[in-house]
Order: sequence, then C-alpha cells, then structure tokens
Amino acid sequence: MTADIRVIKAGQMYRYYLRQTVVGDGRRPARTSLREAQEQAGVPAGRWMGRGLAVLGLAPGEEVTEAQLRNLFGERGRHPYADRIEADLLAKGESPKKAFKAGALGRQVMVTGVDFVFRPQPTIYLLWALGDEETRQVIEAAHERAIVRVLEWIEDEVAVIRYGKDGVYRVRPPGGLVAARFRHYEARSGRPLLHDHLMLSVKGQRLDGKWGSIHTLALYENTVAASALYNELVAAEVCEELGLATEPRTVTPGRRPVMEIAGVPHELIRWTSRRSDQIAACLAELEYEYVTAVKDDGTLKFLPVVSERARAKMNQIAARKTRPPKQQTRPLAQLRVWWKTSAILTSGVAVDVITSLLEYARAAAVAIRARVAAVVDVALAAVDVAATVFVMNEGGRFHRRHLLAEARRHLALVLRGRRRDPGLDDRIVAAAISTHCLDISEPKTTIGLLSDYRLYTARWELSDFPARRRPPTLAPDPDRRPPADPGEPAAPRASDQDAGEWEIPRIPLQYERAALAGAVVREQLRTTTTATAVRGRAYDVVTHQQAAMPEQLLGPAAADPEDEGQEPEAGPREAIDLTALRALRESRTDVEALDLTAERLRHLQDAFTKAAGDSRTRATRYAEQDDADAVGPVRRDDQQAHRPQDPGPHRGREAGH
Repeated sequence: MTADIRVIKAGQMYRYYLRQTVVGDGRRPARTSLREAQEQAGVPAGRWMGRGLAVLGLAPGEEVTEAQLRNLFGERGRHPYADRIEADLLAKGESPKKAFKAGALGRQVMVTGVDFVFRPQPTIYLLWALGDEETRQVIEAAHERAIVRVLEWIEDEVAVIRYGKDGVYRVRPPGGLVAARFRHYEARSGRPLLHDHLMLSVKGQRLDGKWGSIHTLALYENTVAASALYNELVAAEVCEELGLATEPRTVTPGRRPVMEIAGVPHELIRWTSRRSDQIAACLAELEYEYVTAVKDDGTLKFLPVVSERARAKMNQIAARKTRPPKQQTRPLAQLRVWWKTSAILTSGVAVDVITSLLEYARAAAVAIRARVAAVVDVALAAVDVAATVFVMNEGGRFHRRHLLAEARRHLALVLRGRRRDPGLDDRIVAAAISTHCLDISEPKTTIGLLSDYRLYTARWELSDFPARRRPPTLAPDPDRRPPADPGEPAAPRASDQDAGEWEIPRIPLQYERAALAGAVVREQLRTTTTATAVRGRAYDVVTHQQAAMPEQLLGPAAADPEDEGQEPEAGPREAIDLTALRALRESRTDVEALDLTAERLRHLQDAFTKAAGDSRTRATRYAEQDDADAVGPVRRDDQQAHRPQDPGPHRGREAGH
C-alpha cells in the first residue's frame, strides 16, 4: 500500500510528532520555533486541509502553527484557538472552569487523531527526484490533489461520529473534517521518497452542533480502499499531464503486480530500495528460525511452512530491527543534486537514461498506448473483482469496502494511467454485489443494518480448487535444510550456506489462487444464465482482458443456434476463442505483449492442467499421512489455529514483541 495509518495520542506520541514529524523527520533543535525549525530543515510549513476548517475559523492552505497543533492534537482535542477563546472569556470576568470548557471540542479524548502517510509509486517519485523543475511541480501538484480527493472521499463515505449508548448511533460529520498536512522529501536511508503526513483530527461536529469523535476503526478498515484511490488518482494525473503510461510489474513472485510508470528502469527502483534489501535479508533469517523452532519435547512449535500472515508479521519485525536512525534533513535543491549524482555513480543505469528519464518514459508510453485500448466492461470487471475478493478473504466473507478497493486496483490495471469516469468504481461494485454476491448479514444491532457493514459471500463455489490441508508436523534437525515440500525428507545443509540462502517452504500466496479463481469463475459464468449479458461479445471480452496474463483469457462460449454461419468454436485443446483472438488483433491492442498463439495457448492449458493434478496429488498424500499418524480431522480453520501471532496454545516467538 502507498497509504499507511497510525493513531496519534495526546502525550508522548504527540510530542514525537511535534519534535520530528512536523520538521521533516529530523531532529528539532531545542528552544527553536516551529517555523524556524522547518526553514532550517528545508521543508515547507504545514497546511490545513478539510471542509471542517470554516467552523474553527481556519482556511484551507493556511499555515499550521505550533499553538494550533498543541491545542488540537496535544491537549486532548481542544479548539485550535482555545488560548484566545479562554483569554477573551477570562477578560470578560468568566470563571476559569467555564473559560476552559468553552475552548474544548466536546469531551476530552486520548486518541486525538490519525496519521495518514501518502506516497506515490517509486517510479513516480524517481521522476520527481531526477527530472527537471517542471516535472517536479507537476508531480507534486498531482500528489496534493490526490490527497485532497481522498480526504473528500473519507469525509463523504467513511468518517462517522458515534454517539448514544455503546455508540449505537452513527452519523457522517456534515461539516467535514480537519487535517494538517506536512511534506517530507526523503527516506531514512537518504534516498528520495516524496510523502506527506496527513494528521487528521478525530473531532467532528454533528447536525445538532455538538462535537463528537470520529470512529477510528472505520478509518483503519478503509485504508486499503483509500490507498487504491490515491494510487489511481496520482498515476492518472501524472500520466495525462506528462504523456506517460503505467504497466504492471511483479515485485514479489505470486503477489499482486504493482502499477509503475513504463520506461523507468527497474535498476533505479533497486537503487532507492536499500531498506528493502536489509528487510529481506533479516526476513529470511526470521523465516528460518520460524520453521526450525522446536518445543522442549522436540516437536515443532509451528508449521514447517510459512503462512502468508506469519510472513507479514515477521516482515514487520524485520522492518523494526533494521530501522536506521534519522539523519539531518537538507533542502530539496541540495537533495536533488545529490540524488542525481548518486544515481549516476551507484545505480548502474546509463547516464543518458538518468538525464533523459522523462523522454524514455514518454517513448514507452507511446508504444503502450498504441497497443492497449482503454476498454472497461463493467460486467466483466465485476466478475474479476468478485472472484479476487472471494479468494483473497479467508472463508469467502467480505464487505463492500473490499470490493471497492479491488475495483480501483482493477481500473488502474486496465486503464494504464488514463483517467476514468467518476463513479465507475462504484458501478463495478454495485454490479458485483447484485450479480455475483450473496448477502449473508445477520444484523443483531443497528450497525448490522449499515451498508458498509453488510456481509457478503459469492453466489458460486470454486470447487475446482483443492482445499488447503494442514501438512504433517515433523521434528526438524538443526543441521538439515527445511524441506521444500512438507512431505519430503529434509535435505542436508551445505557447509557454506547460511540460513538466509535456504529456500524456506511457504504456503502459496493468495493472489496466485485469486488470479486462477477469476479464470475459473469466468469460464463457469459463460455457461450459465448469469452470463448471457456478456456472451458473444468477443471484442469486449478480449479487450477487457488485455492487461491480464494470457491464461486468464476467457475460453470459447457454447455455440448457440442463431450463431450458424459464424466461425466454428475451437477444438477441445484450445484455451481461447480464436474469433476473439482475431478481434483482438484487428483492434490493435496488446497482442505483442501477450504473445498469443494457438501453440502457446495449448502449452498454457497443459501447464495449468498439470499444476492442478500435482496439487490434488499432494493434497491426497497429506490426507493419507494424516490418517496414518492418527491426526485429528482437518478443519477449514486449521491454518488459522496455528498462526503464531494469535494468542493461544500455539503462541509464537512474535507474541513477545
């Protein structure tokens, strides 16, 4: 994600923000005013944002002062001008208690706000760091407008004020929210990293004029959707203004591809990812410790494979262990000169590419836009979104926010940096819910009736996917390498090989299964009555799938009586309708990138058939071994029961962190 969130509490955490975050993540000198410290650090002053500023006597874009920050975030949610209000009332003869109460915004709270951190994709801030002044200004403007749009979406559709007994009543803040934005230029490693901290106050005014607190859990729940919206908006504006295009790049095999600016060399991204390399090395050591950890009786503490959730927890631990101290901040002009020099000397990219990075990206964009047509089919997008969300969420239960985040990711993948029509993401979600989702909500309270908390599952089942089984637990030998397959014996460790160089067995990533699920569901829907709306539209089907992998294209539809005289359907070994393939060639879309030939498609079909057979064979072997070892019946939630970060009898090493 490119949007992170954490809470801000009055007291020590607020003082951390006041000493470091508001001055560019540097060390604020003692007895130095906020504006002077920001000038010394070379970062701009903070600015107020949000529709709720008018009620507080503030204006959008107005400079944030230290007294205003202290009152709103450090004094448990007081009016930014609480000092002035209190002094005026005291001068009029009011009691100190009444004057203090007049400067408060409702009840005092300990959690005074949340910190959203927005940063564009690496290729965008590389163009910002290494490009000319005009490029820098375009990217910064797109970055700021995307943050404004995300904040408006949070105000309109996410933020709620809870009141009444147990917070049973919820209302949108009609006047909007209040936030302070602070701009940073670099990462802890000193590499370029354009990002903004948006300190969002939890205080909001209800219709009756009383002040309440924003439900922070709702903000956390919608962070992924906010991140997807920000990514989509900033990439679309940068590409439209500078004549660029995006392309999907696989960062981690098996995980979701990341949309990056085409034409920017991957070596430059590696140049900025010094922290990522350190985290990856530490993560490999943690994974080895995890799969070889034993109890006092010699049995494994955990599964001999690393689940996706356990890997995410260990990744957080690795990030904390390798976190470097903050450096002295420097002005942006000085940083840009140093970044370009460092990239030329250490990145391994040719000098002419670095100095003409924008021209190379524009040339790549011309090639992409000549091949890829911006076609979004709402009905087909709804299939992709529903299938992906169904698989990515354990148990196939999800909320509307999950569909919305996936719809925005899908649009970014298909449009390749082009702007979309407003509300297109909501139309895709509505189509997915009405056509492919089943409402399984059982509201016992008022919250269960809210649209944001309706619970859904898919109307269909993915019976072709083998259920994940719990592999047998074998006591490891410290001198032997963990088995790549839990059913295979452990291999001896080479004397010159460290734990980080071993191939740690891992459970397949959910996105791999989700990508296959989309193909399976589309094939199933083509043969049912629910797909009559999309059947026979070969051009729309294929152009909709142009940004996906070739194996995800739809298979041929069943022949209808009225289709006589048309080209016959493909044979049993074909993986795609050849009529659709010819339509794709005629449309001058991404044929070259997909490299679709009949032989290639046959090869892909055979490969996936073999992979499915191997999966079923392994599942059968695990089941036989479980029976032989007298292991209890396998439940769907066995993997959940053995997650190390969950409290219980299988608590892992991470529980103490």
